[in-house]
Amino acid sequence: MTVGRESLYLMTQRQFDYATNHIKLQHGTREMLRYPKRELIVNFPVKMDDDSIRIFTGYRIHHSTSRGPTKGGVRYHPDVTLDEIRALAMLMTWKCAVVNIPYGGAKGGVVCDPQKLSPTELERLTRRYTTEISILIGPERDIPAPDVQTDAQIMAWIMDTYSMQKGYSVPAVVTGKPVSVGGSQGRFEAPGRSAAMIAQQAAQYSGIPLERATVAIQGFGKVGSTVAQRLWENGYRIVAVSDNRGGIYNPDGIDPRSVLAHKRETGSVVGFPGSEPVSNEKILEAPVDILVPAAVEMQITGDNAHHIQAKIIVEGANAPTTPDADRILEERGILVVPDILANAGGVVVSYFEWVQDLQVFFWDADAINQKLEKIMASAFRDVVAVREEKKVDLRSAALILAIQRCAEAIRTRGIYP
Repeated sequence: MTVGRESLYLMTQRQFDYATNHIKLQHGTREMLRYPKRELIVNFPVKMDDDSIRIFTGYRIHHSTSRGPTKGGVRYHPDVTLDEIRALAMLMTWKCAVVNIPYGGAKGGVVCDPQKLSPTELERLTRRYTTEISILIGPERDIPAPDVQTDAQIMAWIMDTYSMQKGYSVPAVVTGKPVSVGGSQGRFEAPGRSAAMIAQQAAQYSGIPLERATVAIQGFGKVGSTVAQRLWENGYRIVAVSDNRGGIYNPDGIDPRSVLAHKRETGSVVGFPGSEPVSNEKILEAPVDILVPAAVEMQITGDNAHHIQAKIIVEGANAPTTPDADRILEERGILVVPDILANAGGVVVSYFEWVQDLQVFFWDADAINQKLEKIMASAFRDVVAVREEKKVDLRSAALILAIQRCAEAIRTRGIYP
């Protein structure tokens, strides 16, 4: 993924460099955290349904292991690149550290279009990819999870393949599995639930009264639809939502439950009765209190940041705002709640799933959500405290907090040998 000539990896490094200007780090520690610890590239054969053999390229990257085993999703997409996986692994390190769970960051991916593969081809690809990266993964080493175009079924295949190699069932090797094979309650909606929790805390922090708070959401998928429903249930007025086909707008408010039913029936939010059409680009510029970009990377850039009207941006997607946009939004007094804080509910509940698998004792959905809310509230307070101490934007505050926690782990452990 690129914006202009800059890759997502270079963007995350720029953010890292900016944050480290505000803290004292030994040069060696800084270099350890600026680059991935290890990178695995695999080129592997898959037998197709017509008996032909195709070679696919896959990646698994560990960014840091200073705070524990690595954690991160696996994505299947034709545009997966090494730099993209490097960037996402780094972001996972910061995300885990911000919410203070004992993981480092990892990411994986396969260059493929799963929409063009049959179910049996997709299963064979997954099992072969799992075998190729099995030298890195394990419940004490690296725990994959779902990401773009991967789901609970694919996690089940990864878990089963790894278990067959071990000779016994190892459910803790992945998270995001079906509940029937060791998955956790509340995992599916966790990223959106955490973003909604953080949006409410950010609104309170900014002094936005609940009775007048309006929200626009770009991306009405798993994350965006959950955010919409949680905020609507708590009294916020959802005035605009969109998906990859376009968006809808109604200043009087939209019931996200009805929109979700319409999307299930028609395949899109477009055409929802009683709404006006709006483009994905214009939805970012809607006159609202809270904007939630929950679609894809790098939607808010130096080109459109001047046109944003929201008072708060809560990043439901990963990396939807570029560093150039960050500077503009900060100068304009717009509060940006970064992805590594806002959507960290996914990795938090993945952590809960891993813990439940290891202890073979499971919690109900109410217990999961209570624990999630406690962790997210604590993380928001910690990030705000750094923001006010360092006089920086929230993204830099979150990065400073995460980098300091990782650096402290490196300092305490020492360098071997």
